Amino acid sequence: MKVQLYKPHPWHGIPVGDNCPNSITAYIEMVPNDTVKYEIDKLTGYRKVDRPQKFSNIVPALYGFIPQTYCDELVREFAAQKSGKNVTKGDGDPLDICVLTERNITSGDIILEAIPIGGFRMIDKGEADDKIIAVLKSDEIYGGLKDVSECPPTLINRLKHYFLTYKNIPGSDKTVVEITHTYGTEEAHEVIRRSLIDYNNRFRSHMEIGV
Repeated sequence: MKVQLYKPHPWHGIPVGDNCPNSITAYIEMVPNDTVKYEIDKLTGYRKVDRPQKFSNIVPALYGFIPQTYCDELVREFAAQKSGKNVTKGDGDPLDICVLTERNITSGDIILEAIPIGGFRMIDKGEADDKIIAVLKSDEIYGGLKDVSECPPTLINRLKHYFLTYKNIPGSDKTVVEITHTYGTEEAHEVIRRSLIDYNNRFRSHMEIGV
């Protein structure tokens, strides 16, 4: 076995998986008991403290991103096509993912194998900011789900409520984000495929020439 001497960058150095988009590698930044918002520092690849959670919102699932994905023109185009909204651009980040599991995973900065089953078409200030919903492979409770329509509605509503409110200021009537659709496995696969192409268009040629 060849030993990895250096930790790869979670966004650029971890393979998405040979069976993508049916099964993908997910990098987990946050877990449900986190009271601080963690995210990857794009330059160094280290997980950093972005900010303390402002309010009482707690992410109700494992949360992170799919390596070697990027939300740019093709993701934007699909969001605009499906929503009928004026989507100005992708959000310029890797594709976000929520992973459902009945196990109490207490620490982020890990990778796992996940099975995409759907997603939220979220638009944040005119930018495409899709959230893929997946299950932990072989999970005893959620592992057999094939589509988001098979999830308990209360769980989907809890996830949706988190994303619709985690940026809102209490007492303000201003809506920051909207979720236009909850979509199933087929559309989730298409969003993932597009984000992979967006990533290649944005980064691959630069990496090959050492820019």
